[in-house]
Amino acid sequence: MNKLLGALGFVFTISGFLVTASAQDEVPQGWHLKDHQKDGLYGISLDQAYEFLKSKGLKSTPVIVGIVDSGVDTTHEDLKPVLWINEKEIPGNGIDDDKNGYIDDIYGWNFLGSKDGKENVTKDSFEGARVYWKFKNRFEGKTESQVPANEKEDYKMWVRAKQDIDKNASDPEETEFLKLLAEVFAEGDSVIRKDLNKEVYSCKDLAAYTPLAASANQAKRILVTTCKGNDNDDITNKMLMEDIHKDLDKATMGEQPPKNYRNDIVKDNYSDLNDRYYGNSNVLVDNESAMHGTHVAGIIGAARHNGVGMDGVADNVRLMSIRAVPDGDEHDKDIALGIRYAVDNGARVINMSFGKGFSPEKKWIDEAVKYAESKNVLLVHAAGNDAVNIDTAYNFPSTKFLDGKRPTSWITVGASGDEKAGGLAASFSNYGKKEVDVFAPGVRIYSTVPGGNTYANLQGTSMAAPVVSGVAALIMSYYPNLSAAQVKKIIEKTVSKPGIKTANPGGGPDVLLSDISVYGGIVNAYEAVKLADAESKATPVKPAGRKKK
Repeated sequence: MNKLLGALGFVFTISGFLVTASAQDEVPQGWHLKDHQKDGLYGISLDQAYEFLKSKGLKSTPVIVGIVDSGVDTTHEDLKPVLWINEKEIPGNGIDDDKNGYIDDIYGWNFLGSKDGKENVTKDSFEGARVYWKFKNRFEGKTESQVPANEKEDYKMWVRAKQDIDKNASDPEETEFLKLLAEVFAEGDSVIRKDLNKEVYSCKDLAAYTPLAASANQAKRILVTTCKGNDNDDITNKMLMEDIHKDLDKATMGEQPPKNYRNDIVKDNYSDLNDRYYGNSNVLVDNESAMHGTHVAGIIGAARHNGVGMDGVADNVRLMSIRAVPDGDEHDKDIALGIRYAVDNGARVINMSFGKGFSPEKKWIDEAVKYAESKNVLLVHAAGNDAVNIDTAYNFPSTKFLDGKRPTSWITVGASGDEKAGGLAASFSNYGKKEVDVFAPGVRIYSTVPGGNTYANLQGTSMAAPVVSGVAALIMSYYPNLSAAQVKKIIEKTVSKPGIKTANPGGGPDVLLSDISVYGGIVNAYEAVKLADAESKATPVKPAGRKKK
């Protein structure tokens, strides 16, 4: 099952639910920034990092961080002061003032919308379903030996997609359970929304709510049980319903071709990467769509010490929003162009908290990553939340190019927790001795969410990656002469290694973090800035080029 449902591990019966996840102790808001020696929590020692920088008397320079995600709430009180603003554009005049091909791109760009801005993609299908139905007529009933040499890679991908569909559709009882769950929850949800006068509510909102209708009582039990199973009271009715429908979509994706959610709205020539000036300037779209990206943005750089909400990791950033990730699997073209947009508009770090199991146009992604590398940009990617070993499981975008080489400015991040928050390795996190570089806090992370200047706890490797992006931006802002490749190595070399075993997300005997990641530890901002200081002194500053007359 997907995210919330899979982590919950419940059994549905007419009489109710059985929770199999054990309750966890409370951790304070912002625990991910704490220091283990001082606070007893396996955070990133951020205060100590700032104390070190202050002792050096260093001044910082702004660093632009591109956030390729679902969108950002540009009105949020904790984000408005740190948003990237394209000063070369005149807002709302309908003219491409800076001649970059994107009209009125003030805060970034939305690659998931119509050119006139009237429609935007929110939901989309799974890439495996798109691959299966694209090649079904061409490959069904054939063996690899019957396929031309130039089509063998497509054939192998199609076979894998077919296997994925067969696996998801193999349990009719689970499909019926999901249909029943969706029906039961939807009926009670409509009553609760009316009673609370809220379209979106969380378990916190249900604490003082006593339903009168039996359907509402059942829906409350479903959501509360889900929150308990995931140890997160900020799970909302919308989040739960989305996960139920995602699992239903997976279970039935072999029955008919997926809808053209994106193509029907965007209307570009998808097969042509040079057809790149589609979309619109709306990077928010709606609160529900922007939930993920807004939370990520706050982790990286929400305004620090402003007396509201929470503090981001980096203190001198400009957050650029590139909307390219729908509710469903992202499209390779949007991601490739999103990376290029961020690079071309000055980003030095690009956060990528997304992923999928298929990448039909991987060559476009590879080219974009190589382009970013050539422009001295660091890419930070979330490892994924399937609790699998991505040394062997498919997980895209991946660091291994089609030509077998790897980028020098890319970090893959797994999610860590704490002994008070589920153990050192998050139970949901992907891992891999060869493919996951480092771990960073990704459990119960408190950050910005859209709508009314609000905040919530969310968890996932999607939350761990922006912790690392924030640390990278922090280093670059105080040590601008360091290259992206140097910053990558600094972060990797300075991880904290607790030296205690943790449950392996994939099951089996307990492991050290060094058994399930390349560098075997949790990102540490304090140790990173200390090494950055030393590396910076040893790195010559490139002289500024002469201006042409």
